[in-house]
Amino acid sequence: MADDEKDENVNESSDAEAAEEAAPVEDAAPEPETAEPEVETPEPEAETPEPETPEPEPEPEPETPEPETPEPEPEAEPALHPKEARRRRRSAHAGETRPERSAEDRHAEREDARRVKAQRRRAYRTKARAKAAERRADAPAPEPPPAAPPSTGRPKVRQGIVVSDRADKTITVRVAMTRRHRRYEKTIRSSSTLHAHDERNEAGVGDTVRVVESRPLSRTKRWRLVEVLERAR
Repeated sequence: MADDEKDENVNESSDAEAAEEAAPVEDAAPEPETAEPEVETPEPEAETPEPETPEPEPEPEPETPEPETPEPEPEAEPALHPKEARRRRRSAHAGETRPERSAEDRHAEREDARRVKAQRRRAYRTKARAKAAERRADAPAPEPPPAAPPSTGRPKVRQGIVVSDRADKTITVRVAMTRRHRRYEKTIRSSSTLHAHDERNEAGVGDTVRVVESRPLSRTKRWRLVEVLERAR
């Protein structure tokens, strides 16, 4: 009997082991987490507000009156040129045509306009003359110009040959000049023509005469005959 019980026990243990092997291995159950003990943080104590000292109120500054800015005066419009004024009048014209007029009416209208303009010109010129006379009366008398100093130089004297005596009391004298060039030292001959005053018509063509410088006697005469040195043959 004892052997039979042992065999049954062995069979049961082998069956149990086989069932354990056949059964799926289940995941191990998670270990329960250990909750950490909560640490209580002490709440900060409410600060007691310090008594505020009242600040002194600033004294109001005296208001300074702002300087009044003068309003700009409207600028006067400059006087327009007559052409510009006429152009503006024409641009502002509504375009209404005037009634047809005869030639006599247009001529009379032009004469009236000219008469009005002439009156305005006369009035303006009379006023301008009166103002100019007042300015001359108020102005101090101008000082006389200083007298010119007497001339101390000698008048120029030239000698030449008369080439023309056709004009009355006037002779034309050709004066020959000879000089040496400053750089090239070459002799240069030139001549000039003078108009001289001959009061008695003494000199003739071909005469050798001497003339002297004088005041302007005409548009071209600035010389005067002094003497006839040699008569023409």
